[in-house]
Amino acid sequence: GLRVELDNGEAHVVDAVLFATGRRPNTAGLGLERLGVELKANGAVAVDAWSQSGVPSIFAVGDVTHRAALTPVAIREGEAFARTVFKAQPVRPDHLMIPTAVFTRPELATVGMTEAEARAAGEVEIYRTRFRPMANILAGRREKMLMKLVVEPGSRRVLGCHIVGPSAAEMVQLAAVAIRMGATKDDFDSTMAVHPTAAEELVTMRSDAA
Repeated sequence: GLRVELDNGEAHVVDAVLFATGRRPNTAGLGLERLGVELKANGAVAVDAWSQSGVPSIFAVGDVTHRAALTPVAIREGEAFARTVFKAQPVRPDHLMIPTAVFTRPELATVGMTEAEARAAGEVEIYRTRFRPMANILAGRREKMLMKLVVEPGSRRVLGCHIVGPSAAEMVQLAAVAIRMGATKDDFDSTMAVHPTAAEELVTMRSDAA
């Protein structure tokens, strides 16, 4: 195996290492600097909340701005630009509540604030569960799932949802709707579960693990 040492001092022995080099916006050679458009160190076009560059007549959306390099985000940014500029319906793309997923095995999906982000902002309640999905139990497999809800005390508003396991992205996509609408932990708790599913854990977690 390979021994990997992390920045925090942890060490792990693994079978393989995936080196993700990232991506750079393809703006070289376009002459944007000559027009007065500000480019960031990685070549991304610097824009404001309306996707407008420092040159009033030049806008940029999508991966070239390096705000959130995701296809659905680029689509929303383009829609917001079109409505604002061509339909006189000013609207800014929302970059605060973006559901994301990593389609590995196990699958990882997340939306909203992480536990660390919430703690940095103030008090927080954490609801967490680890369990073997029914399908794994019946198949004799030992893999577990992890689910976490980040909740704001007082208002009980759900700030984030994080899942590791099969179909994590499918569940987080639906959780994103509820969280964006301002759903509270009590709303989750009062929702009837579908049994037997992994998703029912989202509405049956009761113990604050914070």
